[in-house]
Amino acid sequence: MKEGKSTMKLTKPFTRTPLYWLILSLLCSLFILPSSASADDDVAKVVYHADFSDPRRFSAMLTSINNMVTHYQNELVEYDVRIVFVAHGIRFVTGDKLEGTPFAEDAELAERRDNLRGRLESLQSVQEVKLELCDITRSQINLDAEKLYEGVDSVPSGVVQIAELQNEGFAYIKIE
Repeated sequence: MKEGKSTMKLTKPFTRTPLYWLILSLLCSLFILPSSASADDDVAKVVYHADFSDPRRFSAMLTSINNMVTHYQNELVEYDVRIVFVAHGIRFVTGDKLEGTPFAEDAELAERRDNLRGRLESLQSVQEVKLELCDITRSQINLDAEKLYEGVDSVPSGVVQIAELQNEGFAYIKIE
């Protein structure tokens, strides 16, 4: 060795070391592997099943939904709350008396219709509760879609819709 010069042994560059590859693979896995918590996990998802004709029962359901969404709003929890109307539930999404059908208006519904409609429309327009009607029910009684309350969406099959929503993580509630 000459004076003033040091010898340096050349080693593999860092990019060729096992530690480099371990760190690189860990960093990549953060971006490739699915996250265990998705954005949907932060949303409270609930589907109510309305297939009954009793206006008092429907009123109780509306109260339950209002209490639920008020709680979520107070706790700053995002929510997706839906009502799926099937069979007799069609009585609550139209002003039509449905005469000549199994779902015809009775005296109790006639007396409560305006109140129930106002509460339902408030849940839909103010609280953003989604209203979905089984199109099989509607078409079987030949009810024109224009006779439905504003904001009521048709789904091909109410029971299929409920099953699909449950498969997507929606809690199922039916007021008895």
